[in-house]
Amino acid sequence: MDSSIPLGGRISGQRLARLLGEWRRRGARQGTTDLAAAIRMLVLDGQLPAGTRLPAERELADALPVSRTMITAALDQLREEGLVASRRGAGSWITLPTGALGTVPDAPLIGHGMIDLARAAPPAIAGMLAAMDAVRLRMPEHLADHGYYEHGLLELRQRIADRYAARGLPTTPDQILVTSGAQHALALVLRLLTGPGDRVLVEQPSYPNALDAIKSVSAIPVPVGMTDEGWDLPGIAAALRQAAPRLAYLILDFHNPTAHRLDVEGRTRLAALLRRARTPVVIDETVAELDLDGDPVDGPPPMAAFAEDLVITLGSASKSHWGGLRVGWIRATPEMVHRLVSARTALDLGSAVFEQLVVAELMVDPESSLRQRRQELAVRRDVLLAGLREFCPQWTFRRPAGGLSVWCELDAPVSTRIAVVAQNHGIRLAPGSRFSAHGGFERWLRLPFVLPDDVLRDALRRLGLVANSVAGSGAVTDADLAVPVA
Repeated sequence: MDSSIPLGGRISGQRLARLLGEWRRRGARQGTTDLAAAIRMLVLDGQLPAGTRLPAERELADALPVSRTMITAALDQLREEGLVASRRGAGSWITLPTGALGTVPDAPLIGHGMIDLARAAPPAIAGMLAAMDAVRLRMPEHLADHGYYEHGLLELRQRIADRYAARGLPTTPDQILVTSGAQHALALVLRLLTGPGDRVLVEQPSYPNALDAIKSVSAIPVPVGMTDEGWDLPGIAAALRQAAPRLAYLILDFHNPTAHRLDVEGRTRLAALLRRARTPVVIDETVAELDLDGDPVDGPPPMAAFAEDLVITLGSASKSHWGGLRVGWIRATPEMVHRLVSARTALDLGSAVFEQLVVAELMVDPESSLRQRRQELAVRRDVLLAGLREFCPQWTFRRPAGGLSVWCELDAPVSTRIAVVAQNHGIRLAPGSRFSAHGGFERWLRLPFVLPDDVLRDALRRLGLVANSVAGSGAVTDADLAVPVA
């Protein structure tokens, strides 16, 4: 699915029809509400940015195809919600409401509120407030300084380096660059190593925000499909040979969204392929610490241990500790770190000091807090899997050994349709197509297990009702979705 619509650009009727996918409920006589809901989801999902000019009503009616009356009625609904604006002679365009949307609050809620299953991000780790309190007492010594650290605080870089060493990859602080999250880290690498038209090898499926970052620099993602067992190494070899990508972007530890993990033998083979092609690779280790069945220290060594000169490793505290910290890092050769710092000054002059100190405090004894995090996630994973077996028995899935989500195979190509209908009934989902470089994956759905147990179970109960409704076995009613009161 192509979501790289420029701000203020126009989307054609055919392209909008492709983005909408299978938006209409089977057998529905009146599709106005369904069409409005589908467009609303594209706006909320960021695929129709504010300012995007919509096709003329006649053009869109021909592309879907539906009556022009339905198009007019659906746009009227969206105008009332503040998601579409129109002016005679200028057409219609996507806008943002002046107030809250009401149906999509930031916080996950039980009952008739929105439950967010689109974002795989847990709340803050245990000990966060204690770490903040400890850091607050240390701030005076830093307030007397200028506060700009392009490489990041030495204290934090040392502790990140020590963690890599514990995982089997000797590292020094001059190999670490602290960034404002892993997404910022990826943007820096792409800015330095790629240009318009360059190819970037990626897995298929892959992390949507990484795909968006690649497209944002006008690079071209070259996808290699994942298999049921994991990575298609012969396929990667062929892509390296035929497409000659300038860079590769891979997630080898609890891959997002499939949760696969590449073993030592696979990493050895992959390193040989990359060396033969002389292709640098960005390895995203955002969830590498979230091994739910073991200890990350006992897992496969980081990929840089197999190809030191070619690997640029991204890390982050967002998934392991808390996304609100916005602290990430890059681990590379000292020479590459120096080049990245030089490129960074055009974007920013360093990451926030307080948040870096908080992460450094949490990493004094990383295992104590991470162990509890993994235990909580393992319980929530099992709650989600039990709910899937009970409420969505027609779907299939693998039990993930780590990470934050389950990649479900549906019994029909209805991922987008389910996401649309679920939103109307209090569940926010990311359809499978969001994880593809070029669309598809309508038989797949990613379900995170980061919410409290009771919220997850309620979400699965609702989702089962929605799935049955989409399959044509009955409409979902308010009574069905009501939470029993004990």
